[in-house]
Amino acid sequence: MVYRPFRNSRRFALAACAVSLGVASLSAQTPSTAAPVGLNPSRVDVFLGYSYFGAHGQVKPAGISYSSVDVGAIGSGAYYFNKYVGGEFIFSAHPDGNNDGFYSASAGPIFRAPMQNFTLFAHALAGGGKLVGPNQSNPFIYHEPWTWGPTLTVGGGMDYDLPFFDHRFSLRLFQADYRYVHTDFGPPVAIPTSGVLGGRANLSAAELSTGIVAHFGHIIPPPPVTYSCAVSPTTVYPGDPLTVTGTALNLNPKKTATYNWTADGGTISGSSSTANIDTKSAAPGTYTVKGHISEGNKPGEMADCTASYTVKQFDPPTISCSANPSTVAPGDSSTITATGMSPQNRPLTYSYSASAGSVSGSSSTATLSTAGAAPGTITVTCNVVDDKGQTASSTTSVTVNAPPPPPAPTTSALCSVSFERDKRRPARVDNEGKACLDDISLNLQRSSDAKLAIVGNAASSEKAGTKLAAERAVNTKDYLVKEKGIDASRISVYTGSDDSKAVTDTLVPAGATLSTTGITPVDESALAAPVKPAHRHKK
Repeated sequence: MVYRPFRNSRRFALAACAVSLGVASLSAQTPSTAAPVGLNPSRVDVFLGYSYFGAHGQVKPAGISYSSVDVGAIGSGAYYFNKYVGGEFIFSAHPDGNNDGFYSASAGPIFRAPMQNFTLFAHALAGGGKLVGPNQSNPFIYHEPWTWGPTLTVGGGMDYDLPFFDHRFSLRLFQADYRYVHTDFGPPVAIPTSGVLGGRANLSAAELSTGIVAHFGHIIPPPPVTYSCAVSPTTVYPGDPLTVTGTALNLNPKKTATYNWTADGGTISGSSSTANIDTKSAAPGTYTVKGHISEGNKPGEMADCTASYTVKQFDPPTISCSANPSTVAPGDSSTITATGMSPQNRPLTYSYSASAGSVSGSSSTATLSTAGAAPGTITVTCNVVDDKGQTASSTTSVTVNAPPPPPAPTTSALCSVSFERDKRRPARVDNEGKACLDDISLNLQRSSDAKLAIVGNAASSEKAGTKLAAERAVNTKDYLVKEKGIDASRISVYTGSDDSKAVTDTLVPAGATLSTTGITPVDESALAAPVKPAHRHKK
């Protein structure tokens, strides 16, 4: 095979420089907005990439030199014990057909220096290498067989943290290693026309690599679990329930937390972040509740909390008292409402007393009757007692008004009788008018002490004028007296000043006064016999 030691190293160096410049340009154009991984370096790094193997050495005693291998692959895994030191395993493969090939597996310590966006590293490894070749003449016939031998590696490189996926990946700008390989191919054997097969190879090689690094985990441990708890309410009476709530921070969502509670006053129950305390058996005093949370046995995976609460001595009841309505007429009733409250929710019993009248009821409401009570103010006392014999009282007042004087009676207008229809007999009461007067007679019969005022009117176009108005009023009265049997002394007739052909009727109850403004009494004796009312036919 043709000898090619290191002749591709300059190409690789130029490529590494180009990659470095490209990455620097990317960093300048697209600044990272996430927190750099360097602030909390990864626990495990996995690297995969391209590798160039520049061999320098010979197989002796044949004296045949090895050539460089341009195409190769490399992979490594590093586990870091802390921020700077870890262990690394590397496997590389540099096949080159049937000749000049090399595989290696090595392990050793690795050291790194995390910086903002960049990480420098150095490592030293020992392991085994599987070497083949070189060929002496015909590469398809004779070459040294694949043979394992020891190898030592030392070197380092630089990674750039990519600003994607929360800095989970880095670009290995370069990895430059010096590798020493020793391989024993066995005793030298002369091959006719092809030289010597066998011997030993001691190679010094430059192994240059680049690729992608994936990061897993973090060196800095998660923050420890913290636990705080609070009791609600903080002050109660014996028998009142209490709730204690724990708040944990920094729990691992992949783990299941367990909770434990204890209390030195009352009985506590609960196995989650919330527990209940029964204080029925607790004497008055101040007590402490303790909580414990655990998601593992390691430091930082458990925490405790405490909170205090107070059980108070029983308080006496309180009561307020009100009346509705607070002002009543004589004989009316008022509702008395008592609002009693026991801070410890003890059963309450109510009772009432009044300075006048009578009050009935034994619950939170009672009724005050003012029957027989004189006008004035009545004081009502509301009492409450709990099952411990503790009492409370409150008062309210109800005013009984003096009875108001009865309202004065007033007149009321009844229906009117129209005389528009009979042109020949303009003072005659027709059937329609009689229907109105029938209703009026019923009103007079219901109100036996009431009187009726009949006011006749005439239109300005009627020549008879006042006389015709008087006749209309008298005819209307005559129908009520003769046809309906109304006492004539209960009916007064007048003439009015309205410009109409109608008679208005006004009911005047006993004690009411008729206003005579605009009306004039009729002298019934001065009038001729009244016009006979029209005969009312039955339908």
